[in-house]
Amino acid sequence: MSLIAYLKNTKVQIFTFLIFLMLLTRGSHLLTSVSLPDASFALFLIGGMLFKKSRWFFSLLTFSIVIDLVTLSIDNTYQIPINLGYLGLLASYGVMWIFGSRIANTKSFLNFVTFGGIATLIAFLISTQTYNLLSGTFPDITIKESIQTGWEYLSQSFVFTMSYLMAYWGIQLLFKRHFVSQKATAL
Repeated sequence: MSLIAYLKNTKVQIFTFLIFLMLLTRGSHLLTSVSLPDASFALFLIGGMLFKKSRWFFSLLTFSIVIDLVTLSIDNTYQIPINLGYLGLLASYGVMWIFGSRIANTKSFLNFVTFGGIATLIAFLISTQTYNLLSGTFPDITIKESIQTGWEYLSQSFVFTMSYLMAYWGIQLLFKRHFVSQKATAL
């Protein structure tokens, strides 16, 4: 197998794994009886780090929408807010992807955590405010009230996203050490 074919195959495998993780963590789902915390923000940042090109972003975005639509069609009790406010969630994923592509080559854990945290805060702000203002759930809400609403979910969203990102950092660090030590032993 040529190197180019191997790399393409590896990218498809990693992308498939990201989709699988999204399935496992995307709200209410059919794969387990216990719903894991949503990893979507983290997966989009990781996707931006690993893939960079927009076609991968739009593919992951499409899968996230399909997951929501299938879940909604199977389980009517699951209230996925697919409305005008949903556009903010999609924009939030774009923010995470862009930040991920910007920190893709960092070797600094501090930079990774700092920019991951900033991206998470921006994404949370966009998704929360667009949901509050555009979803129709709060028809008479003012911008001031919208800013005051939803902050009770910030700590939970932030902790889960950062936990997934730190787990990714640790796993990729272990893989790098494992493969570097194998190369050194082979020499």
